[in-house]
Amino acid sequence: MQLRKFKQLAVFALIGLLTSWMVSCSTGNTGTNTQQAASGEATVEFWTMQLQPQFTDYFQNLITNFENQNSGIKVNWVDVPWSAMENKILTAVSANTPPDVVNLNPVFASQLAGRNAWLDLDTKLSNEERSSYLPNIWKASTLNGKSFGIPWYLTTRLTIYNTDLLKQAGITNVPTTYGELAEVAQQIKDKTGKYAFFVTFAPQDSGEVLESFVQMGVTLVDAEGKAAFNSPQGKAAFQYWVDLYKKGLLPRESLTQGHRQAIDLYQSGQTAFLASGPEFLKTIGNNAPQIAKASAIAPQLTGDTGKKNVAVMNVVIPRASKHPDAAVKFALFLTNDENQLAFAKAANVLPSTKKALADSYFKDVPETASTVEKARVISANQLQQAEILTPTLRDSKRLQRAIYENLQAAMLGQKTVDKALEDAAQEWNSRA
Repeated sequence: MQLRKFKQLAVFALIGLLTSWMVSCSTGNTGTNTQQAASGEATVEFWTMQLQPQFTDYFQNLITNFENQNSGIKVNWVDVPWSAMENKILTAVSANTPPDVVNLNPVFASQLAGRNAWLDLDTKLSNEERSSYLPNIWKASTLNGKSFGIPWYLTTRLTIYNTDLLKQAGITNVPTTYGELAEVAQQIKDKTGKYAFFVTFAPQDSGEVLESFVQMGVTLVDAEGKAAFNSPQGKAAFQYWVDLYKKGLLPRESLTQGHRQAIDLYQSGQTAFLASGPEFLKTIGNNAPQIAKASAIAPQLTGDTGKKNVAVMNVVIPRASKHPDAAVKFALFLTNDENQLAFAKAANVLPSTKKALADSYFKDVPETASTVEKARVISANQLQQAEILTPTLRDSKRLQRAIYENLQAAMLGQKTVDKALEDAAQEWNSRA
């Protein structure tokens, strides 16, 4: 706990240092940077999150193709470990030594977008360029009406389930809603002694529980950004998770371990369901072939609203980029139809452009298709109805922390559900 608090304080301290610097850099940079890019060869520094060595060949080929088509621009690719990216980009931006194109996600990127860290892409992209991306996905990288990022690759959750465990528990129908999941969770525990599933309530990890609130009909914040979850729907969502935990239907480590634990428990045969992206099917096949053999897939769990989530990875361009025009050109090349389709095939993810998603690769599979191939089609079909379930906020992680920490207190019997809900709302509304 102390280590996590220290890390949080360090991140908030860096964000505080950034605020005054970003305001001072918000004007006057573009002209200077353009001159630098025009004076000679521009080297665009491009950061990704933990994509080596699996996709080294893909990016080397992509960069070579880009450089061949854009004389005078070179690309220096730097791959950063997933766990190190947030601190590394915060440090680089605060030191005025940022990369030119960065692979992030909208949740983290929006925190710095609110502090003027990223280039306003509405001033750089044409309507035609912007319209090639899925409109609902584009919205994920906007804040206060301004576009701060370009969508890249996507995933939607699936329900991966262990057919052997379901047979042992006498379950013939895979649950489609959280309500049905609660019913089968008790049956699985009674018949097998194992858990139906694992979900994390660790404040700095997955937002799956927060998304479940929206799927259950909860409005998280109102138009003014104030807490709206202190409502009958919010109380029902709090009560749902508290009841599951108090009945012993959720592993105790749900309060401390992250989503990685969900994968580990499923691979070891300790849970019947795994809510995850199709990209993890290959991981399960490699790590636990027997479990993979017994695994099947179904559409994503949802609530009464029928809403389904999509997770977005985007690319952003720091306002202090030395070569903003070259950076924009490379970001558009990276995320164009052709390259998105190629990366989606290589990484088993979904593209964010309309044309790439319309490819037959996401529509047609043979009768003898593997689980991975079937997952691809289900995921793509879900994308037609999927949306960004949590609002893009300057400090969205603080909202998640306020809800998760108070939800944990109710699960542990330290607070009533009403008190936990009230305290979470007050904590969010009283933020500085």
